[in-house]
Amino acid sequence: MHAPAPPSPSAGSGLPHVLVVEDDAEIVNLLSRYLSGQGMSVSVAESAHQLHHVLGGREVDLILLDLGLPDADGLTLMRELRQRWHGPLIIVSGRGEPVERIVGLELGADDYVTKPFDLRELLARIRSVLRRAQPVAPPPERRDSQGFEFDGLKLDVAARQLHDRSGQPVALTTGEFELLLALLQRPHQVFSRDQLMNALHGRESGPYDRAIDVQIGRLRRKLEANPAEPAIIKSVRGAGYLFAAPVRRF
Repeated sequence: MHAPAPPSPSAGSGLPHVLVVEDDAEIVNLLSRYLSGQGMSVSVAESAHQLHHVLGGREVDLILLDLGLPDADGLTLMRELRQRWHGPLIIVSGRGEPVERIVGLELGADDYVTKPFDLRELLARIRSVLRRAQPVAPPPERRDSQGFEFDGLKLDVAARQLHDRSGQPVALTTGEFELLLALLQRPHQVFSRDQLMNALHGRESGPYDRAIDVQIGRLRRKLEANPAEPAIIKSVRGAGYLFAAPVRRF
């Protein structure tokens, strides 16, 4: 097994640090050269073992994760990773079947890109996910508003932290935080899937794209007392979703 590839020369310069988890040398070289040329620091892990080694050594801003690693099942690794690391993550995989995409998103991926991919599209998605992960400043007219309270839960926007009804922190992925924030900013308004997809990813959903449905399902499991009968985020048949609980800004 090779040692983890050292970070590109831009590491430590304040540029976004992307960890490419991929065992195909050709793809590794392609992504390393391209992303470094786009102003990013790039580290490489060719296995699950190397992934954990890199994460333990320095801060990572975003992970590009291939599901076909030699020493671990990709989806199992994804599940384990989300228990300890909640930063931005994009799956980049040759597994393009709808069930694979849905499971990957269910487990906490912020986006899913299938191989072969267009480098410019991948870069746009990386930048979109990184942008959404940045701390959110309150709008100028609401500088006094630092968060939202609803149904006994509190979302601290500046800290990007959700607390449950007992005050304990609830881990949110970047996509979950952005989706919850979008709904909280306009409670009782119906959002279509396309509107939510455009707000989160800058694109409309495709006819078989269930990314928003998957993220809504994940949020419900973290927010609702009974996710099977949601009272906070409700489905509007044929229209989309709305945030139904009363919301108080603080």
